[in-house]
Amino acid sequence: MAARLRDVAERAGVSVKTVSNVVNNHPHVTEATRAKVFAAIEELRYRPNLSARNLKHGRAGFLALAVPAMDSPYFAELAAKVTSEAAAMGFIVLLDATGGDEHAERVVLEGMRSHVIDGVIFSPLALSADEIAGRDDDLPMVLLGERPTPTGYDHIAVDSVAAGRAATEHLLTLGRRRVAAIGRETVRGTASERLRGYRQALRAAGLAYDPELVVGVPHFERGDGYAGMQQLLALPSPPDAVFCFNDLMAVGAVRACAEAGVRVPEDVAVIGFDGIAETRYANPSISTISPDLTHLARRALEMLVSRIDGDTSPSQEVAVPWTLVARESTTGRAAQT
Repeated sequence: MAARLRDVAERAGVSVKTVSNVVNNHPHVTEATRAKVFAAIEELRYRPNLSARNLKHGRAGFLALAVPAMDSPYFAELAAKVTSEAAAMGFIVLLDATGGDEHAERVVLEGMRSHVIDGVIFSPLALSADEIAGRDDDLPMVLLGERPTPTGYDHIAVDSVAAGRAATEHLLTLGRRRVAAIGRETVRGTASERLRGYRQALRAAGLAYDPELVVGVPHFERGDGYAGMQQLLALPSPPDAVFCFNDLMAVGAVRACAEAGVRVPEDVAVIGFDGIAETRYANPSISTISPDLTHLARRALEMLVSRIDGDTSPSQEVAVPWTLVARESTTGRAAQT
């Protein structure tokens, strides 16, 4: 039999009214009491009946954010923004790191009703657009990221083609002509979009695409950028500039250059993507494409809350603003920002 509000109150050792206050996100409840009630809710797998509760807004007060990894600086910084923006809207955010695992992502897609949440912001990695489209759960969901998404879902992402082109053009305007890229992937998604922008910039500059200058990597970590840069530096004609498809790889690439005695940016200019804080404090500081994470978090939450409140208007596609931040790794010490 499904757990009742009274069952939760008995398990937590509080009154039914207190449980109701916690579920309704009432401000005058101590953190210790909230913790006890949340623990009881999870243990009993209690799912509030919105009509029975007769909430003012029909909300439980909890949202979920599901991303591939929380140890990634980009997703950690995004989670901090979403949590902060959600708090201002009166919501608590539950975080889920899927690891890009197909099974874990299917749980997000179909199994969130077992939790006390009103909606989910989801950044899928393993699941295809068709798999997402076949979802049975009607829990409101907003999708993040540059992977293909099905119609009928609100979606917010950076235009990685335009941003990738801008990053490559930045290197070309510095007079670089052997511009390499680290981060190719074989499936359509974020990296392939950035690769497309890279190729567009080369073509516009009258430069041929050279597959030898595009290094595929298994992951987008510091070590992958390090290994990719080593591979490029071992070429008979090494590149004079490198566009790394994320900032972590740019950090690794700069390290590989330092160990090889290659000067950045004098011998090779390096630019990354994501705008993580680490790029500002690297030595040299690293140029990057910096998405507006505050805008991303706020718009994703606005769309999600609108759906929670019953909005049935057509789904939206929202582009995240971004800025090219030029630093020492491309323009030298005088350009420090």
